[in-house]
Amino acid sequence: MVPDLVLSGDGSPAEPGRVLGTAAAVDLVVDRLRRRPHAGPGPAVVAVDGPSGAGKTDFATALAHALDGAPVVAMDDLYPGWDGLEAAVPLLTAEVLAPLGAGRPARFRRYDWAAGRRGELVVVPAAPVVVVEGVGCGAREPAAHVDLLVWLDAAPAVRFARGMARDGETYRPHWRRWAAQEEVLFAREETRARADVRFRSDPPGPGGGLVREPADA
Repeated sequence: MVPDLVLSGDGSPAEPGRVLGTAAAVDLVVDRLRRRPHAGPGPAVVAVDGPSGAGKTDFATALAHALDGAPVVAMDDLYPGWDGLEAAVPLLTAEVLAPLGAGRPARFRRYDWAAGRRGELVVVPAAPVVVVEGVGCGAREPAAHVDLLVWLDAAPAVRFARGMARDGETYRPHWRRWAAQEEVLFAREETRARADVRFRSDPPGPGGGLVREPADA
């Protein structure tokens, strides 16, 4: 298999493994989405999956902005607690993607992590495109509703440091507990292998950015 091309910031072909800015990576995904035919009354759906700390939320936010302010559904709002990764996948399908796919707004109760129960009602409008981000959104069960699957990853040490910086020491006791659930789900669902586009968010050098992985990596 010929490796995918990495696109430089101006959209010209570049060598595989070249570092991209977030804007160029987003443009690549938007272009891929627009080239993919979409059928049905509901929105086109982009799922951004990958392990904790890989940069999914930031990437999904930038992608939604490029897609004219597309709604973003965060899996963090669906997980029913620290042991709820598996349980959130059917919730995503039944309460969010199935209604949207039928051309209706989606409604679900956001999980209140402090209270340990579902809380406020969230309404997701039936927009032209919806972005879903978070661990598990690229599983096979919701795949029939997903038009494009993006995978983000980074080295475990990099992801752990980001998690601590983002969530503070309160997250430390839960890191291994959550990572174990991720490993089981990703291995079973083969999420990375099934992704349409794959990026790493830990390129070498001080500038940061994203590296697009070859299709056969």
